Amino acid sequence: MKIEELPRQDAVLAVDAMGADGGVQTIVEGCARARANGLRAKLCLFGRESELEAALARHDLSDCEIIHADDVISMEEKPSRAVRKGRNSSMWAAIAAVKAGEAGGVVSSGNTGALMAMSVLQLRMIEGVDRPAITSTWPTRSGRTVVLDVGANVEATAEQLVQFAIMGEAYYAALTGKEQPTVGLLNVGEEELKGHDLIRRAAQVLREADPDMDFRGFVEGDDITGGVVDVVVTDGFTGNIALKAAEGTARMIGGWIREALTANLRSKAGAALLAPALREMKGKMNPSSSNGAPLLGLCGLVVKSHGGADADGVAAALQITEDLAVHPFQEQIRDTIAEVAERAQAVEEDLETEQVPS
Repeated sequence: MKIEELPRQDAVLAVDAMGADGGVQTIVEGCARARANGLRAKLCLFGRESELEAALARHDLSDCEIIHADDVISMEEKPSRAVRKGRNSSMWAAIAAVKAGEAGGVVSSGNTGALMAMSVLQLRMIEGVDRPAITSTWPTRSGRTVVLDVGANVEATAEQLVQFAIMGEAYYAALTGKEQPTVGLLNVGEEELKGHDLIRRAAQVLREADPDMDFRGFVEGDDITGGVVDVVVTDGFTGNIALKAAEGTARMIGGWIREALTANLRSKAGAALLAPALREMKGKMNPSSSNGAPLLGLCGLVVKSHGGADADGVAAALQITEDLAVHPFQEQIRDTIAEVAERAQAVEEDLETEQVPS
């Protein structure tokens, strides 16, 4: 039976308003931008009431609710200390609203480690999921690719890679509406014998234990931006390095283009003629357009917005959160994890039997 989506006007989003590099004003501007772009969910802003009231007064956001929270988790705070000392913080209170069923999702631009630790402690993990995974959406020639994990887990077992694949598949379907996304495991080559035992083991489990998944096997680093598959699965160590390398390359290329187009009068004249095409390219390369990284695997929706995101980036994170808050993708993750875990046990037993010398 198909689970119907929740009407968007009934969705409630909890917003940790205190964690952004640009302060409360950036968060409130992002809320106003999201509303202007068609966001229909009710917004509950958690933070210092006096600061929020002053920021809201500059925008037509009378429908936003303010929930006062005294403390702020700094970017330098260690996750363990944040959990112990941050019970009166805006981050903790916003997550608590999701736990209580008062909000369908939370958006925070604050400390990633603290956000993950607080979310796991309050919301717990979906049964059968060991650790949450952070996603990233990459622009490609054909659209966009979701990559996970990009930093939550430095190491990952074969079982966790299988879990990441299932979560990424459900997330991509919710994000884009595609019924059967394609999935690949990031490796040093496409051949089945490439890579270490762990990743080959994960590939075999996905092939045999999840026949409903459109699993395409191994993909390489340049396949991410090539759009070879919709979902690329890897551990957080590799994924984070790939993400930072891609971001640095994009900034470098953007700088080269600016230098070339402003070098002299002739290049400036050419830039004026190319202005529409350049604006389109800038939009595709703008990280704000894809800001918002869900922490997948939790019994509740938590979306991490980049701390340095501008108002457009905050608006994009809010839009992604609304899209996911009204979609039953977490129920799909829960059901698929349970089904695959049962079949995977038989696959693992077969693999162990094959490794026993005759």
